[in-house]
Amino acid sequence: MTTAVEHYDRFLAEHYTWMLGGDPTALVAGQRAELAEWGVVPGEGWGGGSGGSLAVDLGCGPGYGSLALAELGFDSVLAVDLSRPLLDELAAYAAEVPAVRPVRADVRTALRELVRPGSADAVVCLGDTLTHLPTRGDAAALFGAVATALAPDGTALFGYRDLTVPLTGTDRFLPVRATEDRIMTCFLEYPDDYDDYTVVVHDLIHTRERGDHGNWAMTAHSYRKLRLSHTWVLGQLRAAGLHVVREDAGPGGMRTVAARRAP
Repeated sequence: MTTAVEHYDRFLAEHYTWMLGGDPTALVAGQRAELAEWGVVPGEGWGGGSGGSLAVDLGCGPGYGSLALAELGFDSVLAVDLSRPLLDELAAYAAEVPAVRPVRADVRTALRELVRPGSADAVVCLGDTLTHLPTRGDAAALFGAVATALAPDGTALFGYRDLTVPLTGTDRFLPVRATEDRIMTCFLEYPDDYDDYTVVVHDLIHTRERGDHGNWAMTAHSYRKLRLSHTWVLGQLRAAGLHVVREDAGPGGMRTVAARRAP
């Protein structure tokens, strides 16, 4: 079983933008609207330091959120990921966006190594990055690092999928996207060896081969994701010194939580 970063580098990265809809401009616009709606924008009094307003995008992938943060007015955006192909994709998009700085680093240590305590006006960790961490302890430690990095008026935004309730039968097969030459399906497996700790994600991609017959070929790859309950996440945020100011539940167990440093 491979790690999340191996899964992306070896398999998913080349399909990632297509999987999300295929239009980078639209994806950035969507992220910009979502971040603004959650209040992740430079506020009055921000940017007063020598480096201006700073946002950190943990698990940035190809960087649609990072580019959106720059468009929202953050002076500097630190875009952190371990996937080299996805960071290369971001670098191409951000060639004329000097505010965005792609950095290949582990999200578990990036804040401590790259961000001065109390200097980040916003930290976002979206796209299921939390469930890609190896252990729940890593997630809890990350919340503490975010609390340390945040400026007094800064905002943290987390997005993750609560997979603690097992899907059964055909509900475990999740259609992702289908076009005339590519189909992606995700299959979830709940193994006994890890009890309620992880879920095995199997990504299956069918691509139509070129030629007169147009035969289909399938490739598949698997990795484990953490199962984080929403109740557990809220408790760990409080323990880390973060005060939840807003939360929302979406389809498929998706959760979004905004937090600030506790007073």
